[in-house]
Amino acid sequence: MASGADAAAALGISGDGEWAAACPPLRRNLQLLAPDEVELAKMLLNEGQIHLFEHWPEPGVDDDKKRGFFDQVRRLNSSYPGGLLSYIQNAKKLLADSKAGKNPYDGFTPSVPSGEVLNFGDDNFVSLEAAGIKEARNAAFVLVAGGLGERLGYKGIKVALPRETTTGKCFLQHYIESILALQEASCKMVDDGCQTKIPFVIMTSDDTNALTIKLLESNSYFGMEPSQVKLLKQEKVACLADNDARLALDPSDKYKIQTKPHGHGDVHSLLYSSGLLEQWKSEGRKWVLFFQDTNGLLFNAIPSALGVSATKGYNVNSLAVPRKAKEAIGGITKLTHVDGRTMVINVEYNQLDPLLRATGHPDGDANCETGYSPYPGNINQLILELGPYIEELKKTHGAISEFVNPKYTDSTKTAFKSSTRLECMMQDYPKTLPPSAKVGFTVMDTWLAYAPVKNNPEDAAKVPKGNPYHSATSGEMAIYRANSLILRKAGAQIADPVVDTFNGQEVEVWPRITWSPRWGLNFKSVKEKVHDNSSVSQRSALVINGQNVFLEGLSLDGTLIVNAIDEAEVKLTSHVQNKGWIIQHVDYKDTSEKEEIRIRGFKLEKIEQLEVNYTEPGKHSLSA
Repeated sequence: MASGADAAAALGISGDGEWAAACPPLRRNLQLLAPDEVELAKMLLNEGQIHLFEHWPEPGVDDDKKRGFFDQVRRLNSSYPGGLLSYIQNAKKLLADSKAGKNPYDGFTPSVPSGEVLNFGDDNFVSLEAAGIKEARNAAFVLVAGGLGERLGYKGIKVALPRETTTGKCFLQHYIESILALQEASCKMVDDGCQTKIPFVIMTSDDTNALTIKLLESNSYFGMEPSQVKLLKQEKVACLADNDARLALDPSDKYKIQTKPHGHGDVHSLLYSSGLLEQWKSEGRKWVLFFQDTNGLLFNAIPSALGVSATKGYNVNSLAVPRKAKEAIGGITKLTHVDGRTMVINVEYNQLDPLLRATGHPDGDANCETGYSPYPGNINQLILELGPYIEELKKTHGAISEFVNPKYTDSTKTAFKSSTRLECMMQDYPKTLPPSAKVGFTVMDTWLAYAPVKNNPEDAAKVPKGNPYHSATSGEMAIYRANSLILRKAGAQIADPVVDTFNGQEVEVWPRITWSPRWGLNFKSVKEKVHDNSSVSQRSALVINGQNVFLEGLSLDGTLIVNAIDEAEVKLTSHVQNKGWIIQHVDYKDTSEKEEIRIRGFKLEKIEQLEVNYTEPGKHSLSA
C-alpha cells in the first residue's frame, strides 16, 4: 500500500495534508491510507462528515480498524450509482424536502392511465395466455428476495416458507417449477427443436444470500439447471443521523458506518452492472419479468399478462388488481406535470386521495360504476421490454428515484428518533422514462393473481373486517380458493367453502386442491383435462403431480394424491372416499409447533388418504 504522503502527492494534494487541517485526528493518520482512500476522505470532509474521524486515536492504535473503516467506505462508494458523494448529496436534498414538507407531486395532475382489464376464462383471456406462453421462451425472470421473514414471525428466508402445507412445497420450488413449465410449453409451440432455457435471477442480500444458495443446492435447484440461475446480491446503504445527512456510526463500533437495506429498486442497477441484460439481448430475448417473494398466485397471471405486453407492445406493463377507493394498496396513476412531463407510476394510497382532491376531484379517490376505483391496485410485478429497458439504463445506470422517510422526534423536525436512509422501489422505474414510452397495466381478479404473505398473525388479526389479511393463513387459503374456482370454471363441481377462524382471522376454507404447474399452467390446459361432472367435497384434498392426469367423473370425498410420469395418461373416473386429512387449529403462541405452522394457525392431521403412483408409460385409469 502506498504511504499517505505518496498518495497525497499523487493526487496533487500538499504532502502535509493541509486539506485535512480541519480534522487533526484524520490528518495524523493519513499515512495509513491508499491513494483512493485519501480521495474518499477528502470527499467526506467536503461533505460535512468530519465527525466520522474525530475519535480516531494516534497512528499505531486501532490501525486495522481504521483500514477496515475505509474498506467499508470503498464498498459503499462502489455499490451506489454515482458513488457515496451522490448518495450524500441526494440525501441532503431529500431530507431538506422532507423537513419542508414538500409534496413530491406538486405540479402534477393525476388521470386514469390506459391498460387492459382481463376476465378470467373468456376467449380474450385464453388467447392472451397462449400468446404469453409463446413469448415465454424469449423472457427472463427476476425475483427480488432480499428479505427475511421476521415481519411474518418466521426466522428463515421468505422463499423457503411453504406456499401451502398440503404438499409442503416452498415458494421458491413453486416459482422454479412454474418457470420450467413455461419453458417447456413455450418450446412446444415452436417446432424448431427449441432448447431454450429461461434465465432466472434472484436478487439477495447479506441476510438471504447464503440461505438462498443452501436452499437451492440442497434441493438440486428444484429441477432447474444450475447454470440458469444467477444470484445478484444487493449491498446496504449508509444510515443518516440528521437533517445534514451526516452518516451515522454504528452504535456498537465507532469504526463502522451503520447501514440498512436500500430497497428492491436496487435490482435495476445490479442487472445493469452484471452485464446480464446485454447477454440476454444477444441471445434474442425480449422481456424481463420482475416479481416479489411471497405471492403464491402470481404465476396464474403471468401467461396472460405477458400476452398483453406482446400484443400491445408495452415497454412497461404493471400487473394490477381491482382496487376499492382508499384501499391500502398503491394505485397505478398517470401524472401530467405543468411542464408537460408525463409518467405512469404507482402512487401510494395515502397520497392518491389528497392529490385527486387538490386537482379538481372533490370526491378524491372514489369508486366508479364498476364498484372499484378507476386507479387499479399495484401488486409490484413488472414486465419490461428488454430493448428499451437497456437503453434507459444506459442513461441512468439503474439509479431509481429515491425517497426518505425519517421518523422525527417532534413537530420541529430537527432530530430523528433513529437513523434513517434513502430507499428506492423497483416499481418506480418508469419515473425517468420519456413520454414516448408505452407504459400500461394489466388488471386481473384478485382471487386469481394476488395473495401476498407479509403480515404476522397479531398484525393480521387487527386488520379491519373485509380488508385482506395478507398473512400466511390467508395466503394458503387463497391458493385453495383459486384452484377450486379454476376447476369450477372448467366444469367441475367443487363444493362451497366453510368459514373458519385461525389466529383471529376469518377465512373461507375451500377444498385443499393443488397441482404441479405442468398440469395446470393455463386455463386451456386445465379445461382440456376436466370432463364429465367430476366433483370434490369441501373436506377433501386433491393433489395432482403429473402432466397428463384427467378428471373424468371423479367423485372425491377425502384425500387423493396422484403421481404420474409424463408418459402415463391417467383418467380419474372413480368414487374415492376416505377419512382424509383434518384441519386442526394451532395457536401461534404454541412454541411446540414449527414457526411455519404457527404463523398459519392450522395444521393438517393426515388420518387417511389414497395415494396412487403411475410409473409406467401407457393409459391408466383409477376406477371404482
